[in-house]
Amino acid sequence: MNARPNGFSKHSTVIPALHYDDAKAAIEFLCRAFAFEKHAIYENEDGIIEHAELIFGNGMIMLGQARDSQYGKLTRRPRDIGGVTQSIYIIVPDADLHYAHAIAASTEIVMPLEAQNHGGKAYSARDPEGHIWSFGTYDPFA
Repeated sequence: MNARPNGFSKHSTVIPALHYDDAKAAIEFLCRAFAFEKHAIYENEDGIIEHAELIFGNGMIMLGQARDSQYGKLTRRPRDIGGVTQSIYIIVPDADLHYAHAIAASTEIVMPLEAQNHGGKAYSARDPEGHIWSFGTYDPFA
């Protein structure tokens, strides 16, 4: 079923958004360990990152400093609940290379690289604040 209401895009516009206790450290980790690139970073006058955009291929994530704002009161970080309620899957062209890069950056691997029953290879890692990231070659759009 491919019917979309008028005004809806045919390409994905889903952008995950995360909060971190230390957004600056999270940005540096995500760029170093997972090869994200900084797209835009907005700091307030105190140097706190209120909003950041990181890109990977044609995808993007947004993140910011956890704070007591109207939106911040609606979200919980992994440490708040003792785990995660969602994780992010990112398609990579070479899972072996990406996995080796993450290991070289001393990333905590929670599920090692392995072939998946539905196709491709994937692994999962935990960032320093507990968010789970999965990277693999399986592309459900292909």
